[in-house]
Amino acid sequence: MRVYASIKHLLVEQTIIYKTTEDTESTENMELNGISEKIIGAAMQVHSTLGPGLLESAYEASFTYGSEKRGIKVLSQVGLPVIYDGMKVDLGYRLDLLVEDSVIVELKAVNEITPVYEAQLISYLKLSGKSLGLLINFNVTLLKDGITRRIN
Repeated sequence: MRVYASIKHLLVEQTIIYKTTEDTESTENMELNGISEKIIGAAMQVHSTLGPGLLESAYEASFTYGSEKRGIKVLSQVGLPVIYDGMKVDLGYRLDLLVEDSVIVELKAVNEITPVYEAQLISYLKLSGKSLGLLINFNVTLLKDGITRRIN
């Protein structure tokens, strides 16, 4: 009877731990989705005001300014070192934007998003340990056609 009680207690503890982990992941996903919506909203505002055809730097500066004005924390050109076997090397990799210390945003102003741009975002997600990244191409007629979302 005592063994049964111990097993039952252990199962209850495991269930609570599992549920807590699940709830934490769910809460994190909700937060990331909320941040993602804010990012897309800010990008749409920039795109509707400036339109396509400018340099990436114009969109980056405008997005950063507009986001900060809305109370969204944005860091620009964040250094991203490569760490291999305990060795940290700064090779000049830079995130275009890091929003709310959670979401990587890579901005483009190109004719089309090629696989190399998507691979760049995926690599940045892996190197940084972040779980969500957005690739936003402003050189499109409809911005929704220029947004790619990647999860690590």
